[in-house]
Amino acid sequence: MFSRIVGMLGFLAIFLGASLTPMFAQSFSDLTATMRGFQESRVLLTAVELDIFTAVGTGATAAQVSKKLGTNPRATETLLNAVVSLGALRKEAGTFFNTPETARYLVAGSRDYARPALMHTVNMFDSWATLTDCVRTGTAVKPPGVSRQDQQWTESFIAAMHSAAEGTAAQVVRAVEVQGVCRLLDIGGGSGAYSIAFAKESPSLRAEVLDLASVVPIAQKHIDEAGVANQVSTRIGDLTVDEFGKDYDLILLSAICHMLDPEQNLDLFRRCYRALAPGGRIVIRDFILEPDKTAPKWVALFAINMLVGTKGGSTYTEAEYKSWLTGAGFQGFTRIDPTGDLIVARR
Repeated sequence: MFSRIVGMLGFLAIFLGASLTPMFAQSFSDLTATMRGFQESRVLLTAVELDIFTAVGTGATAAQVSKKLGTNPRATETLLNAVVSLGALRKEAGTFFNTPETARYLVAGSRDYARPALMHTVNMFDSWATLTDCVRTGTAVKPPGVSRQDQQWTESFIAAMHSAAEGTAAQVVRAVEVQGVCRLLDIGGGSGAYSIAFAKESPSLRAEVLDLASVVPIAQKHIDEAGVANQVSTRIGDLTVDEFGKDYDLILLSAICHMLDPEQNLDLFRRCYRALAPGGRIVIRDFILEPDKTAPKWVALFAINMLVGTKGGSTYTEAEYKSWLTGAGFQGFTRIDPTGDLIVARR
C-alpha cells in the first residue's frame, strides 16, 4: 500500500530508483486520465504538507483533525474522505484511522517517519506548475539551486536525498571497491551517506564531504550519528567554482551532474582531474539516458524536473559523459554493473 502512495506522490520514486506507473496512452480516454493524474498526487501532497496523518493518530473525527491543524472543518472532512478513497486512510462510523503503512511512515514519532523527505516532493509540485513558462523561457522561472532556498527547503531536499542514498550506498561501495582508496572526496555529498558507507567498509579510508554552508551541518549530524567522525570530515565549498585540493584516490559525484549544464560538467570534470592523484578514479552516479533520450521513461521525466528546478541542468547520455570525461583528460571509461548508473574513469 505505501509503495502505491509513494507512486502517487510522484518523483520520490525517481530518487529511490524506482520506475513510475506506466502512462502509455492507448486511447484518448487513457490520455485524459493521465492528464488528471495530478489530482490524486495533489490530495496526498496536501495531506503530507498539513501532516494529516499525525493529526489522525490512532483515530480521529474530521472535527478533531480540523481543530488540531487549525483548518476549515468542511474542507478538512472533504480532504480526509478523498484520502480514504485513495487507500491512505480508512473510515469507520465517522472516525478516520491510519493504515498500517501510513502509521509507520507518515505519523510523527514513528521509527520510519518519512514526512521530512516527502516534503521535498511537496516543494517540487510548485516548480512543476511552472513548466509551461520554463519551456517558453528555456530555464527555471523559480529561483533555482539549493543556495537560493530557505533552510526548510534545504533540509527536506537533503532528507529526500539521504533516504534514497540509504538504499543504494552499500551497493555503490561494493561496485566501486575500496581497495587502495585512502582519500575520498565526496563532492556535493549532501547528508554524507555515501562517505559514511565507504568509511564503514574500510577503516583506513578517510573521506571528506564538500557542500554548501547550509548543508554541511546536516552532513555533520549524520556523520556523528553514524560514529565515523574520525574518518569523515566536512568542508564548505561551491562545486561549481572551487578547486578541490590534490592527491585524492577517488572522487565521487553522486546525483550532481544532472544539476549542471554541459559546459559546467566539463569544467567540473577538469577540476576533478586536477584534484586526483595519478591513477585516481572519478566515480559518477547519475541517471543516464539512452542515446535517443526518450528512455528510460523516468530519466526522461527527470530531465523535466531539472528544467523546472535548475538554471541549465538535465539528464544525459553515456556518450555525453564520455565526451566530457575525455575532454577533461580522463581515460579508461567504464560503466559499472549492476547499477548501470555508475560511470568510472581514471586519471
